Amino acid sequence: MKNYLDISPEVAAALAENRPVVALESTIISHGMPYPQNVQTALEVEATVRASGATPATIAIIDGRLKAGLSVDEIEQLGQAGHAVAKVSRRDLPFIIAKQAMGATTVATTMMIAHMAGIKVFATGGIGGAHRGAQTSFDVSADLQELARTPVAVVCAGAKSILDLGLTLEYLETHGVPVVGYQTALLPAFFTRDSAFKVDYQLDSAAQIAQAMHAARALNLSAGMVIANPIPEQYAMPTASIDAAIEQALREADEQQILGKQATPFLLARVCELTGGDSLSSNIQLVLNNARLASAIAVAYCAG
Repeated sequence: MKNYLDISPEVAAALAENRPVVALESTIISHGMPYPQNVQTALEVEATVRASGATPATIAIIDGRLKAGLSVDEIEQLGQAGHAVAKVSRRDLPFIIAKQAMGATTVATTMMIAHMAGIKVFATGGIGGAHRGAQTSFDVSADLQELARTPVAVVCAGAKSILDLGLTLEYLETHGVPVVGYQTALLPAFFTRDSAFKVDYQLDSAAQIAQAMHAARALNLSAGMVIANPIPEQYAMPTASIDAAIEQALREADEQQILGKQATPFLLARVCELTGGDSLSSNIQLVLNNARLASAIAVAYCAG
């Protein structure tokens, strides 16, 4: 697959010199937020990574080429096109490449391309997971299977709160994926700082997380690692209001039979509407917070 991969000069130089690099996904640009906030946020996240001592590598597919590191023009192109851009998971890759099309990478494909490029740390908003009712529908995000087989540390605000968090954790446990809480013993639930579920390990510094990553690499473990980083307290949303919005959005998705890869963008957009835009503001802040922690982990990892 490296024959299809383009690493930007900035990212390639950082990797060659063992300087810290943080991968960033592109679905959040095309499908996660409206234009122009999506482009503004993507550029702000990149600036935050740089200010935190690492090199950003936003990942996408442009004209059928896998890209690790995008130009400002490419980010603008993704943002303006929005939902017209294909949302690309593992199964979609050969078709988007064959068509020489543009694609926004999910957590799963961002992990794949980051690993291919040699990037060890990836910052996103929230991972996908087992949807509510997955015990009968089998609606489980490909993100979880990718975490089971791709050794990249994913810094997130937990799993998206529209999901079944208990089933998501059970799936990760079964497939040997550790869930680490950064300075917390409870799993963050994206818009809120905690949930009723415990993480596997609480680690309180970037250096401790980097040490665990080095140990996993030395043991040749193939799984990734979930680093659950709670949203900053001042941007967290009241549990009751976000739960009410999610329940309404889930009912509407069920009534409109919105399933599969279309479900998450619909639910997040509807929750944003129902909260008067508050969830979008929280979403932006948690992504920036994850970018800062991912950069600190990448710095510590490169320091050995």
